[in-house]
Amino acid sequence: MTMTSTKSVRGEDLEVSERVILAPAVGVFQPVAGEDGNAAGNGERSVMEGEVVGVVESRGKAIPVHSAFSGFLMGMLAHPGERVREGQPVAWLRVL
Repeated sequence: MTMTSTKSVRGEDLEVSERVILAPAVGVFQPVAGEDGNAAGNGERSVMEGEVVGVVESRGKAIPVHSAFSGFLMGMLAHPGERVREGQPVAWLRVL
């Protein structure tokens, strides 16, 4: 029997085409507009793995919120100025 080992990203082991982007820290969430000026998504904004989709302002620092996946940004789950906790979903996307 051959065993294949794969490294999974948090949430990657799901068998669905949707993924969530998580807040990296406790603080106040602010979305960042893409090159097209669209922050909300609705499937119109393409996001690449590692792209910054927002920031969490915490203790005077702006901590970037990176997407762990490539796909289409479907919407923000956290509102601008909303207080979020570490690990809280702030956006969702449909993976490619």
